[in-house]
Amino acid sequence: MNGIGIDVSKRQLDVGTTDGKTLQVSNSRSGFAELDLWLQGHPAVQIVLEATGGYEQPVLDFLHNAGHPVVRANALRARKLAQGLGHMAKTDRLDAYALAKMAALVKLRSYQPLEPWQREMRDFVRARRQAMHALTVARQQQEMVGNRELRRLLQANITCLQRTVERLGKRISEQVSKQPQLAALKSMKGVGPGLQAVLASYLPELGKISGKAVASLVGVAPMSHDSGTMRGKRSIHGGRAEIRQVLYMASMSAMRHEPRLRDFYQSLRARGKEGKVAIVAVMQKMLVILNARMRDAQGGSIPA
Repeated sequence: MNGIGIDVSKRQLDVGTTDGKTLQVSNSRSGFAELDLWLQGHPAVQIVLEATGGYEQPVLDFLHNAGHPVVRANALRARKLAQGLGHMAKTDRLDAYALAKMAALVKLRSYQPLEPWQREMRDFVRARRQAMHALTVARQQQEMVGNRELRRLLQANITCLQRTVERLGKRISEQVSKQPQLAALKSMKGVGPGLQAVLASYLPELGKISGKAVASLVGVAPMSHDSGTMRGKRSIHGGRAEIRQVLYMASMSAMRHEPRLRDFYQSLRARGKEGKVAIVAVMQKMLVILNARMRDAQGGSIPA
């Protein structure tokens, strides 16, 4: 059976199959309807789209609701597969074909839409992260200015951004407090509303899959680099950076206030592990523990 890939841009969808069929439609409701009709004549084992900053979300939801086996793939992973297949050039049509090959060759986790409250929370989390980035840029801009009048004008922008970040933080805390299923997360010291919101909205798999799988999704599971008798240095890469950034800050707090994690970190350092390596290990352990607590709170079991 065919694999189908869809390259998504703001205005259009380029569709490709492993047997060479192609289709181009607009990234709109009318385009989705045309795509749905076309897919009925082209059955596929999987339909793979890559994450493109949110432009893929409407078509993902449409295809899922229409009953198609749709998957959202990591963009870096898709690009590396394309290069491995010999596609060094990059066009929308080539990208669609590479995604189709991924659909045919790799069994991926089916797309599961977020609950309405998770979508709203993700919007607020994203807005706060963007405001914090803008605040950092504004402060750097002010530091490079010597004129007192201009510094005052720039300070007004900084003050406005600070208030926005604060207001968004309060709204996120309120949203978290309305979701009792997240109470299991705050049982660990260092896990505040910010991390709870990020995990709830960017890692809905938490508590539903194994701790090892969760660590891999986030990108804190060290990858082997061995060949023959050579044992290379383990490293992390890929994963969901939105989670990793917040998890890092939470791990720094947890290492000071959570005895279990503090002892774990100190034992790694005593064995000669580098500081950054030990911190990543703490991040991974935090995720594994939080995953187990969410599983227990939901009354489920974690797959092997």
